[in-house]
Amino acid sequence: MDTNGGQLGAHTTPVWFPNSDYVRGSHLEKLAHALGVAIDADRPGAAYAEIYRRSIADPETFWRLTLELIGVEWFTPYSRVVDTTAGVQWPSWFVDGRLNLTHNAVHRHARGARATQPAIIWEGEDGASVTLTYAELSRAVGRAANALIRLGVKAGDRVGVFMPMLPETAIAALAIAQLGAILIPIFSGYGAEAAAVRMSDAQAKLLITADGFWRRGQRVALLEFARAAARIAGCVERIVAVRRMDPGAPLDGALAWDELVAAEAESAATAPTASMDPFMIIYTSGTTGRPKGTVHYHAGFPLKGAQDMAHLFDVRAGERIFWFTDMGWMMGPWLIIGALTLGATAFLYEGAPDFPAPDRIWSMVARHRITHLGISPTLVRALIPSGPEHIERHDLSSLRILGSTGEVWNPEAWNWLFEHAGRRRMPIINYSGGTEIAGGLLGCVVMRPIKPCGFNSAAPGIEVAALDENGRPTVGSVGELAALNIWPGMTKGFWNDPERYLDAYWRRFDGVWVHGDWALVDNDGDWLLLGRSDDTLKIAGKRLGPAEVESAASEVPAVRESAAIGVPHPTKGEAPVLFVVLTPDATASPRLAGEIADKVAAVLGKPLRPQAVHFVADLPRTRNAKIMRRVVRAVHLGKQPGDLSALENPDALAGIPRFGE
Repeated sequence: MDTNGGQLGAHTTPVWFPNSDYVRGSHLEKLAHALGVAIDADRPGAAYAEIYRRSIADPETFWRLTLELIGVEWFTPYSRVVDTTAGVQWPSWFVDGRLNLTHNAVHRHARGARATQPAIIWEGEDGASVTLTYAELSRAVGRAANALIRLGVKAGDRVGVFMPMLPETAIAALAIAQLGAILIPIFSGYGAEAAAVRMSDAQAKLLITADGFWRRGQRVALLEFARAAARIAGCVERIVAVRRMDPGAPLDGALAWDELVAAEAESAATAPTASMDPFMIIYTSGTTGRPKGTVHYHAGFPLKGAQDMAHLFDVRAGERIFWFTDMGWMMGPWLIIGALTLGATAFLYEGAPDFPAPDRIWSMVARHRITHLGISPTLVRALIPSGPEHIERHDLSSLRILGSTGEVWNPEAWNWLFEHAGRRRMPIINYSGGTEIAGGLLGCVVMRPIKPCGFNSAAPGIEVAALDENGRPTVGSVGELAALNIWPGMTKGFWNDPERYLDAYWRRFDGVWVHGDWALVDNDGDWLLLGRSDDTLKIAGKRLGPAEVESAASEVPAVRESAAIGVPHPTKGEAPVLFVVLTPDATASPRLAGEIADKVAAVLGKPLRPQAVHFVADLPRTRNAKIMRRVVRAVHLGKQPGDLSALENPDALAGIPRFGE
């Protein structure tokens, strides 16, 4: 498979290099010592290469030491790391072991030196703020667990959590897991129908929600959507509502969270769940068909999340991590469970990232002394036109690591973040995997140099390859991103739909997880993603990632962001078409459209010049800022766009012109 273009060339030279401030005391340094791997201070990458090699060659030792160093506690020790008797598609991890994620994330910290350390810091869009220490969080979770018991919740029951990022969101999720019940996190921006589909599929008996929340200065009446969703789903027996907006206000039939938990005891029994007992069903949207219920278990997602935070992001005990996300996306549970398991602080934010001004994120980093910030490439592109002065007016000296996920970077946006937020001194940990992975397949580590837009490693413990059309690993050319082994955290299938799970990941090549991304690995072992394989353009027999077209277009100063799709072409098979959002000071014109198309041709070659450039006011995106290219293509071609429930801005679809117009 061939590709051309500037983005591949733009990431060939590292711009960030390991130093003692990042290597000394890191989780990887501790793992190296446990494995007996010596670290040369001048060449830490050589030690990391050996760590990664052993993580693949000897997974039993790697996972045992990793969990010991994280401090995971077992009620009953496991007898072996993994059993694949049922096939690699259905592994059983940590055989015979019993544990509970809430014990490891909260209660074990509350009894020791970390008891008075902040576990959760929350800020609302209106400026309200709450801090809970580990001891306070432990007591709050205990009261919530007892309240759930009083409502009849027991192990295996499904409980929907349809909430924004509030302290009670984390408390509810942890209380559900403590009882051995199963969490159904639901994106707070969903309408009633979308929320109902997920609750109905999981047969949730209880729904926990809030009376409302703030979004761009407007009150979102979430309880109204929750009531309607419960009626449609037909399985919800009771609704519990947190009074976020109006303390003391009547809830019209919903039970008040504050009243339920107030009289309960501060400790509750913790279920000694088996390793493979589910704790969460989290739904992902597909191009067609109903959402997929991804099943995760106590010794899977929580351990993989904590491992990635340790090995890739180097989140240390006492540090503070903020990822702009929602509980309905994988990164919400990942943030809370992963940070707490490592003894760190999870920072939660309720509202819009640029309200009331473009410096909102940076002001929170400074105000709350955040050490790790996760921010999407799309959000960075949206902030660039406001200028770097919104960053520079804040004291970001606490910030140590930047993170990103959800979208492919373009070099201009990556370099802007590295230059202005990172001051060229801190790494950007690029991170890519998915809900079904429970974290990342690819990431960056602080023991290797980092190239713009790329990934300097596969996640330790996962053997990753770019496969050609025959399923053979390829270096230096684009292939299908695939995992050649298995790992704790991989989904335990889709809820009540095992065949769909096998079709989605396992039936392309025998015994290989094919993830659905186009990827390239170079001779240095560094990776680049070019987008989803179902987003990829095939032009005159050559495959092209949409990110390459978009990156080339972004070199025109008037382009704020864009989405590239392929449309039918009689001789080329497909031709690229660009949908462009301009900067506020730019004016759409045929001349500007030609300038953008010419720039793409200059960067990628004349055969890849866009057939058309359309100017739009906005692009359809999810709440976590991922641009939905498959929706753009479907609307443009007059086809059914599939599941739109994840869109934050469905009004953007009206501005997409139809093919041929």
